[in-house]
Amino acid sequence: MQASTAGERETLEAFLDFYRDVLVHKVRGVSDQDSARRMLPSLTTLAGLVKHLTVVERNWFGRLTDDPDTLPTGQEDTSWVLADTDTIDSLLAAYDQACAASRKAAAGYALDDIVATPVSRPDLPQVSLRWIYIHMIEETARHTGHADIVRELTDGATGVLG
Repeated sequence: MQASTAGERETLEAFLDFYRDVLVHKVRGVSDQDSARRMLPSLTTLAGLVKHLTVVERNWFGRLTDDPDTLPTGQEDTSWVLADTDTIDSLLAAYDQACAASRKAAAGYALDDIVATPVSRPDLPQVSLRWIYIHMIEETARHTGHADIVRELTDGATGVLG
């Protein structure tokens, strides 16, 4: 089914999966050294973007599970910091696992189902699964755009899959 003619849920899932895939394509083929290289004054690196979005996946979709290991708290600021043991392959594997867990968790809920939000959002005590999908599309697309710029600065690669 094509997202352009699908129902609401399928469309949301397709857009989120598209940006997840673009992020992976943006960082594939980059060395560990280049993926960790800071090209900007912030902590934004290709590897850091993958690590951050892994935490974001676990943070938001983890609201849908009772597994305390999927509910990180206070990690938003540290999610950009790379450990000496982080490699682009290990970070991509963790991201893939987080996305798979997100899909599995979301499958058990309707778009209108309400869940509590992370402690990092006291201004927003509850959200629907629909809101989580839209927020994750927004967050993933935003950071995929950052990855596009950082990748171009790294080696000149451009385009959706470059």
